Amino acid sequence: MILDLLGGLLLTAAILVNAYAFLDALKVRRMTALCLAACFGLWLGLQMSFYQAGVFQNGFAGLFPPIGLMVAAPVAATGLAAWWFADVRRALLGIPMQVLIGLNVLRAFGFFFILLAAGGRLAGPFPQFAGWGDVLVGVLALPLAVRAARREASPSAIAGWNALGALDLLVAVTLGTLSSNGFAYQLLHYGEGSAAVQHLPWLLIPTVLVPFYLVTHGIIFAQLRMRDGAGAAK
Repeated sequence: MILDLLGGLLLTAAILVNAYAFLDALKVRRMTALCLAACFGLWLGLQMSFYQAGVFQNGFAGLFPPIGLMVAAPVAATGLAAWWFADVRRALLGIPMQVLIGLNVLRAFGFFFILLAAGGRLAGPFPQFAGWGDVLVGVLALPLAVRAARREASPSAIAGWNALGALDLLVAVTLGTLSSNGFAYQLLHYGEGSAAVQHLPWLLIPTVLVPFYLVTHGIIFAQLRMRDGAGAAK
C-alpha cells in the first residue's frame, strides 16, 4: 500500500535523523559514537529479526505483548547506565536541551495513526490518543526548541511540555497494549485494535522511536532538576 511505503520512508528518515543528531550532540569520542551507532543498528536489526520470526504476532503465549518489552528495555538500559557510570550521565546531561526538544518535532508523523484508523487498520481509543497526542507534542516542540536555543523558554514551559510528551507516550503504549488482540489481559476490544503496529513499517514506532523519545524526556527532566539544584545552591 502507498501508506505503508510512505510511512516506511518517513519513519526510516526520522530514525536516521534522530540517531545522527543525538550522537552528534552527545559529544563523545569518535570510537564511542561508532559503538553506540552500532548498538543502535543492532537494535533495529533485532526488531526486523523478531518480526520475521513472528514474535510480535504470536507474543509470549499471549501473557505479555513483546512490544512492551521492546519499549522498556532501551529506557531501562539507558537509565541504569546513567546511574552507574558518571561519564555516561555527564554526556547525556550535556546534550543541549534545544536539541532534545527539537528532535520531538518529528513526532508530528503520529498523524499516520489517524490515517491508519481511517483506513480500518487501527481501532478504538489507541490511534486517536497516540496520533493526535504526538501531533500536538511535535507541533509545540518547534517553537519551544527555538525559544530554548535563545534562552527565552521558561523552565515551567519546558517542564509542562516535557510532562505532556512523556504522558502521551505512556498513554499510547498502555492503550496499544490493552487493545492488542490475543493479549490475555486485553481490556479494550475494538476490531483491529492496535494490530497495525505489530507489522512493519509501523512496528518501528513502538520498538524504536517510542523508547528513544522516552529517553529524551528523561534527560530533559534530569536537566531541569539539575538547574533547580544549581539555582537552590546559589
